[in-house]
This record gives sequence, C-alpha cells and structure tokens, in this order.
Amino acid sequence: MSNKSKRFPPEFRERAARMVLEEEKNHPSRWSAVMMIAPKLDIHPDTLSKWTRLHERANAPAVSDLPDREKIRQLERENRELRQANEILRKASAYFAQAELDRRFRP
Repeated sequence: MSNKSKRFPPEFRERAARMVLEEEKNHPSRWSAVMMIAPKLDIHPDTLSKWTRLHERANAPAVSDLPDREKIRQLERENRELRQANEILRKASAYFAQAELDRRFRP
C-alpha cells in the first residue's frame, strides 16, 4: 500500500465544493452535507470541507467589487454602530466615575 496522497485536478475540487454548497441547503449543517458527499467521491471529509472553504473564499465578492453606493451604505452602518457603542461607553464611564466620587466623600 502506498502512502502517496491522491492528487485531484482543480476541476474536480471545484465541482466537489459546488456539490457541497448546493447540498448544504438540504441538510442542517455543512458538515452533514460534507459527510454525505465525501464517501461518494472517495475523499476524506476534512479534505472536502477544506476545499469548500477555499472555494468560498476564492469566489466571495471583495469589498472593492461592491458598487460604491453599497460600500457607502455599509460604511455608514458601521459608523452608526460605532457611534452608538461609544455613546454607551461614555455614559457607563460617567456613571461609574460618579459612583466612585460618591463613595469617596461619604462620611
């Protein structure tokens, strides 16, 4: 028996990853889809899972690919969330600072 790993062509890897992504809709998790497909293709489930993650990353739209209007909306939403978080932290800081002052000067 050989310890040499199998070499799969890129087209096979792409098709296997697409199969998982398509089949994922019919399963409760991606892993269950991988576990169903991997034996049929005679590959290890971890390998198929890795190929699927790589396929997703390679085909995910980059932020620079989004239209300018969508990028602006996304950045405005992020800015709004950060401003809200800062306001909450500012109020909490003032509350605890006041509590500390009240505690120090009480007789």
